[in-house]
This record gives sequence, C-alpha cells and structure tokens, in this order.
Amino acid sequence: MINWQANSYPKTFVQGTNYKQRKLNPPLILTCGFIVLIIIGTGLLLTPLASTKPLSLMQAMFTATSAVTVTGLVVIDTGTALTLFGQSVVMVLIQIGGIGFMTVAVISLLSLGKTLGLQQRLLASTALDTNDLSGVIKVAKYVVVYSLIIESIAFLLLWASWFDDYGIWHSAYQSLFYTISAFNNAGFALSPDSLSQFRGDFMVNLVITVLFITGGLGFTVLIDIYQQRRWQKLATNTRIVLLATLIINSLAFVLIFLFEYTNPLTLANLPINEQLLSAWFQAVTPRTAGFNTLPIESLTTDSTLFTMLLMMIGGGSVSTASGIKLGTFVILLLAMYSYLRQHATVTIFNRQLSDKLVIKALSVMILYMFIAFTNIMIIARIEPLAVMDISFEVISALSTVGLSRGITSELGTSSQCLIILLMIIGRVGPLTFAYCFAKQKKQPLTYPVTSIQIG
Repeated sequence: MINWQANSYPKTFVQGTNYKQRKLNPPLILTCGFIVLIIIGTGLLLTPLASTKPLSLMQAMFTATSAVTVTGLVVIDTGTALTLFGQSVVMVLIQIGGIGFMTVAVISLLSLGKTLGLQQRLLASTALDTNDLSGVIKVAKYVVVYSLIIESIAFLLLWASWFDDYGIWHSAYQSLFYTISAFNNAGFALSPDSLSQFRGDFMVNLVITVLFITGGLGFTVLIDIYQQRRWQKLATNTRIVLLATLIINSLAFVLIFLFEYTNPLTLANLPINEQLLSAWFQAVTPRTAGFNTLPIESLTTDSTLFTMLLMMIGGGSVSTASGIKLGTFVILLLAMYSYLRQHATVTIFNRQLSDKLVIKALSVMILYMFIAFTNIMIIARIEPLAVMDISFEVISALSTVGLSRGITSELGTSSQCLIILLMIIGRVGPLTFAYCFAKQKKQPLTYPVTSIQIG
C-alpha cells in the first residue's frame, strides 16, 4: 500500500515549481500505473499461448488484477487453466506489483544509463514513502537487492526440499513460482487446494511463512535493520512493526490452535506435528499472504471472524502486504489507551506521536470500514450467498489477502467487478485512493472551539 500525504513534498518543490509540476498528482499517477499493468496483463492472458482453453475477458482481467495487486483471489485454477507462459505472466505481474512498478521503472532507467528528473523522483519518493529525493535511487536499489537475495535463498531451500519428489526442472519451476508468490504476499498456488498437501512438511511451512512475514514487514524496516543492526538504534517505526508482528503472530497461533483443536474438518484428525504446523500457518497467513493449508470454508466461526480481523490489520507500510497496516492499528490502540488513562499526548518508546498522525490513522480506519461495509451490502443485495462468506471475500480483496471461502468463481460479473476495484483500492491504500479525487485546499480561517457529545 502506498503511503502518501498531501504535504509530504519538500517546501522547495511546493514553492518553487512551475504550473505543470504543481498539477502533478502522484496518487492518481501511481494508481493509473497499476491499472496500465493490469491492462497489459489482461491482454497477455487473453492470448492463445497463455491458457489451456480460451479465457473470458473477465477471467483474464480478474487474474491480472489479482496478480498485480498481489492478492491471490482466483476465478480459474492457475495450475491447470494457465500454460507455462500464462503462469510466467502471472509471476512477472506479481513481482512488479509486489516490489512496486515505480521501483522497477527507476532501476530500468538507471540500467539504461538514464537520469531521473524531478517529477520521476517525486513519483518514486511517493511510492517508496521517503521525503529524501536524493535518496530515492538508493532506496530503490535496496528494495531490488533485498528482494533478489531473500528470494534466491528461499528458492534454493524449496528446490532442495522438492528435488527428490519432482525432479530437477519441475521442482525448480515450482520453487520459483512459490518463492515469488510468497515473498510478494500474493498467495497464488499451482494446485486448487493451495499448500494443503504440504501441511506436514516442516521445511516448506518454514520457508513459505518466513517469506511472507519478511515481505510483510516492509522494505523500510528491512533497510533500517540492515543499517542499524541494534535494537536501541532502530527507528521507532521499525521497533513497532517488529514487536507488533511478534505479538500478533504469537497470539494468533495460540487462538487458532484453540479454536480448531476439536474441529474434525481441520485439526482434530491430524497428528500433533501437523496440528501445530497448520495452526501456525493459518495464524500468520491472513496478514495478506493468501496461502492456506487448512480448508478456509471449514474453519469455525471463531477462527473465521478472527481471520477477518487479521486480514484487516495487514502488514507493515511500504511492504508487499496491505490492510490498514500495523502502524495504523498500533496508533489507534495507543490513542485509545492514552485517552482512557487521561494522558495529554500519545506516546511510545519515549516518543510523542503528533495529533495529525493520529487523525491520519483514524481516517485510514474509517475509510477502510466505509469501503468494506458498502461493498458487503451491495454484493449481499445482488448475490444469493451467506453474508459471512461475502464479508470474508470483501475484506480479503480490500486487504489484498487472497483467502476465500470458495465463492470467488460463483460471483456474478457485477460482483467480480467490485472485487477487482477493491483489490486495486487495497493495493494503493484507501487514503491514497481518496487522494486521487480529493482537491487539496488549505483552511484559510480558524474557528472557535466547540464540543459534540460522544461515547
């Protein structure tokens, strides 16, 4: 999800640019960039080389959108409906969509010996969530290098794990596909039951979960860890993301295990080692990974509702994950805690959070809930499906998770179009998407303070 705010540019840019530059709308341009990628992907998937039998326009567009937004919701079986070429198209779209097409554009221009102008640096800084225009190129390089290193290590581990079962070439291809899909939190799989056949395989579970947890931390967090390497020196955001990830994942593991331990459709009939691995996998995957080793439609109501909450929270900013983001969730919790304790300010790690940051977090949450509930009501009106299933699907799409209770292909054309829109909004972020249409205007006057009864 792109993290953008209206005043994120340096003052020299705002005060000293010509009219064309002042008319630049980075959120709109970045959103249009994702749409262009989707159009290109749709065209490639519609070619005869891409599928075993012709795809409809909706099937191709839905698949391309799901790949570009690294969601993982599917209306076709990726492993059987798409050829090697079609699956390769999906992999490329996932990789570009995951690390960001602006990152790819920056590296491509540099490799061609080109230099970045002011507008290109502004767009890249928006996508990479940095105000340092001079450091945009360095951050983009870090993103690509980290992605290649992490994916290369994971690829080799998966290849070694699958080598005896699938042979040299098939295991290599499968390892490459799942590595890209997992690190970018896409959730695309080559079998209709996702990774259920590997729920007892410790190495596969370990590698896949480490991949999507790492991808969900955020590239700014990974860069900070590499540069500082000591907890005391880490940025506040980095410490929040790491600590929140540890707490949420641990709590989710315990709760999912307790919720499903007696469920005969999920954990009850499995050996204890598979129970633990499956509970762990199901606990960490909702934070936008999209894979599953347990049948999602068979989860208990408790697990289903808790999974929806985890999907809504999502991962770190400037990561391959979406949702409202960990930082937003933590800020809202801290704000509530501070108010209940009657503290004058919101603080964490001996640092004070600005009121503007708290309002921004609240805005993200309200926008997310408004978009989610509006689409749940619309789809529930036109589809004869259970509200629980529809709610799960909508939140999965808006959080770009990809988990489903099996209704994606059953949805009508209108509902699938809404899911496509939700995936795009989820990838760029509800607030950034709103900035595409909101006209920025400074408030010229201040008014007397008033009070409204709440609570």
